[in-house]
Amino acid sequence: MFQSIKLQQGIHLHIRPTDQFKTVNFAFKFKQALTNRSASERSVLANVLLHSNELYPSNPAFRSHLDELYGTIMYLDSSKKGSDHYITLLAESVNDHYLSTDGVLDQVLNLLQTVLFQPNFEQGKFKESIVKREKDSVTQRIESLYDDKTRYAQHRLIELMRPNHPASIGVNGTISDVSAITKESLFEAYDKMLKEDDLNIYVVGDVDVKEMTSKIKQAFPFISRDIKQKVPHQNIQHPTVEENYVNEFQDMKQGKLHIGYETPVTFSHPDFPKMQIANGIFGGYPHAKLFLNVREKESMAYYVSSSFSSAYGLVFVLAGIDASKQEKAVRLIDEQLDLMKKGEISQNEIDQTVAMLKNQIKEALDSARGQIEIFDQYKDLDEKFSVENLVRNWSSITKDDIQDMARSINKQIVYLLSGKEEQ
Repeated sequence: MFQSIKLQQGIHLHIRPTDQFKTVNFAFKFKQALTNRSASERSVLANVLLHSNELYPSNPAFRSHLDELYGTIMYLDSSKKGSDHYITLLAESVNDHYLSTDGVLDQVLNLLQTVLFQPNFEQGKFKESIVKREKDSVTQRIESLYDDKTRYAQHRLIELMRPNHPASIGVNGTISDVSAITKESLFEAYDKMLKEDDLNIYVVGDVDVKEMTSKIKQAFPFISRDIKQKVPHQNIQHPTVEENYVNEFQDMKQGKLHIGYETPVTFSHPDFPKMQIANGIFGGYPHAKLFLNVREKESMAYYVSSSFSSAYGLVFVLAGIDASKQEKAVRLIDEQLDLMKKGEISQNEIDQTVAMLKNQIKEALDSARGQIEIFDQYKDLDEKFSVENLVRNWSSITKDDIQDMARSINKQIVYLLSGKEEQ
């Protein structure tokens, strides 16, 4: 799928030459350990680098230049995966092959270089006014969590299940850590990102691998860094949850019922594909047991679904309910998992779930960014990863496999966020 080239210790270039797209996509993925402080600093840093640099000190000037480059798209994003935090710089530009003039891709590479290596400094540090502005922006993003009751309830569930754990660290950190950021500390975070982060660079498009490799080496002279070798799969040790039921109250009408489960299966576990199928049958899709029996048949939920957090070995059920009916709703949800543990799984459920997973990955592969994300996710798991092997694994899974997965899912906590009138 991608041709991988080691540029330096801890720095790898992955190129997929393809005529599937008329554009060329670039992605620089900087990875380091996830903490509240690193998440806070790096979320602000991503904003600062994107909105202001030495050549284009204002965001309108930067966006105007992108428009001149035939509508090139460029942005920075922060995210988390497992115990790691990512800053990703992405760019998408039309390929020179389809233009009457050459040099657009070279200009895009120069602009990527400017964003990374030529920030809008004042006496060697980020400008105070810009840092303050972007701190306010990230703070507002964190505060918005409290306005989205479903997101807030899920956040509280994970906090209760895994306190002081990467699973409960927000991608933007905390308000207190954002508030503590100074222009000096932000520069230290920037310097560390460039010099110490595990870095993977992706290029997708109709390009010559040798030529593009040479251009990337010349434009981005990153130094080598000491990166720990990836650890093979280790069995996860789940802690005991102190409270098995928590009810919290806010000014709201619809109850938010969130249930947390633990499983020994994680992304690196050999049974990961089996758990994907099991979750799909439990509540991952419209044909799932939760949707058909809890929502459609019993009308006990406005919405209901399950998700598998493979990075942490956790399964979640989310449901919008009438808070007064929570006991019956929980009982019905428990019954669906019990049915799977007893082996009441039809071949039709399996076939539909495999078809949905196939469609999802095929849709993702229709875009260059989707191809980058899939390869970035799976490359550490299997250097010879291919979509064909993944689909083959799904297609070979049996009812007994899914029953085993269901039996490995154990409920840890029920969390309900409801209106104050229920208190």
